[in-house]
Amino acid sequence: MTHTQNERRAADALAGISRWLSPAPGIAVEERMQRIEYARSRMAAFGIDALLVNAGTSLRYFTGVAWQASERLVAMVLPLNDPPFLVAPEFERGSLEAVLQIEAQLHCWEEHENPYRLVASELYKRKAKRLALDPQASFFIADGLQRANAALKILNGATVVDHCRMRKSPAELALIQQAMSMTLEVHRQAASILQPGISANAVRRFIDSAHRALGADGGSTFCAVQFAAATAYPHGLPGDQCLADGDLVLIDTGCTVHGYHSDITRTYVFGKASDRQRDVWNTEREAQQAAFDAVRPGVACESIDATARAVLARAGFGPEYRLPGLPHRTGHGIGLSIHEPAYLVRGDTTPLASGMCFSNEPMIVIPGEFGIRLEDHFHVTESAAQWFTQPSLSISHPFG
Repeated sequence: MTHTQNERRAADALAGISRWLSPAPGIAVEERMQRIEYARSRMAAFGIDALLVNAGTSLRYFTGVAWQASERLVAMVLPLNDPPFLVAPEFERGSLEAVLQIEAQLHCWEEHENPYRLVASELYKRKAKRLALDPQASFFIADGLQRANAALKILNGATVVDHCRMRKSPAELALIQQAMSMTLEVHRQAASILQPGISANAVRRFIDSAHRALGADGGSTFCAVQFAAATAYPHGLPGDQCLADGDLVLIDTGCTVHGYHSDITRTYVFGKASDRQRDVWNTEREAQQAAFDAVRPGVACESIDATARAVLARAGFGPEYRLPGLPHRTGHGIGLSIHEPAYLVRGDTTPLASGMCFSNEPMIVIPGEFGIRLEDHFHVTESAAQWFTQPSLSISHPFG
């Protein structure tokens, strides 16, 4: 098929995609205030006087402010017993006021002023001596705060921030569900445009446009399209590839809805699968299902990883991270960050609890041949696990 014919096929597929018909609502102000009160309960339990949440996904989680971290301090400070306040450059005041979704005073600083002294001064007024710092904050923030007040005790805020974010509310689950459903539909559409000679870059461009057409926050948040031997590299190879009959196709992509991520991988064959490809694909699917079936509240995260690896080991892969086999963890948490705690990997003893969300992707890599990764996500329920998207059916019919 010619380049022009491939473009026409992609254009026809895009023309048939319309915006998502039943969008999930965003996070209500009341829920954000509940998050703040829960954070305070964690702070009290750990003897924390105040919490500083830097610009980024955690600031959005608590305040609704979607603001990228930079060298300029933009942060929420949450005192244990006083209302939260924001610290930001004065010239950003109007922009922040326009997106701030909670009641919070702004304490602003001019470009020649030291924002860390401003924070230290406000903490001193509130007699706050133990400050927990957002675990995603850069070192220079901790250093600036320490220089502003050497007596300030700076603690790791993961005990508060990560604990709050790990368990998703029904509203969060609905947003993740929409993002996942949209991306699965994009996967189906991408499979429909595959033809001999189409380039991986052309498929990526189509996937980005399809996410936009469905109404995601933007286009794809990321997109990996790998053919044939390139599938043996978990994050692909540089350069472009063109599809040929009998090639394995690995597509890993996602989008966001109100900041909440999707992340789905499908691997299937273009044409007729070989016995070798089919056998490895079936083993991958068995490991994915075994990990899912092992989920129970109270079970340690690491045990889910061990379950998947046991299936692979029985099939002759591994053990541990040895290749051919599974070179990375079985899964990661997901929400406002595409990778967030907790993790399905040995050493993470976090007990599973209802509302936690994870990827399930025990990839099999066979160097020099190919790789198979099937990635779907689930959330933990009161008794087991529930898929956001139904896993692939077979290597030849991944979407039924």
